[in-house]
Amino acid sequence: MKLAVLLSGRGSNFAAIHEAIADRRLDAQIATVISNRADAAGLARAKDCGYDAHAIPHRDYPTRAAHEEEVLRVLALHEPDYIVLAGYMRLLSPTFVAAYPNRILNIHPSLLPSFPGVDAQAQALRHGVKISGCTVHLVDENLDAGPILVQRAVPVVDGDTVESLSARILDQEHEAYVEALQKLKSKT
Repeated sequence: MKLAVLLSGRGSNFAAIHEAIADRRLDAQIATVISNRADAAGLARAKDCGYDAHAIPHRDYPTRAAHEEEVLRVLALHEPDYIVLAGYMRLLSPTFVAAYPNRILNIHPSLLPSFPGVDAQAQALRHGVKISGCTVHLVDENLDAGPILVQRAVPVVDGDTVESLSARILDQEHEAYVEALQKLKSKT
């Protein structure tokens, strides 16, 4: 199973997938890593690991379509089976999603369909939920709305802050992403 990873930040989910492959817990290969931010720590980590890694800053392109066209061009060179959004902080257009139908995965720090979009942990705390978590899902043209592959629950404890809840959810994200990829691999 050949993966392409898109990220925008520190790349902790990318690192978890990389480690699962290195430890032989996941039978896959990372063909390329792409970031829309040249200064993304995850991109530097990918280069340090020896991966084909590309910075394609969205601000260097006049339109979203032009930026996505370049990302799709680079992806086509690697022919990934799946595209893994690992903290990729860009909404994908329907055109992009249509290029890889049911082959783009995303992870979201809530139990979807609850709390889609940004600041999911803050939304959960504001609503007073007792259980939060994370969801790995296939990407469709709607925000955080594609078919769910894996969910992991995380209890919300008294005194939780956005930071403390986020840290516990992130630990589960790392496991959930690998689990989702293992499930997809077993179907091929």
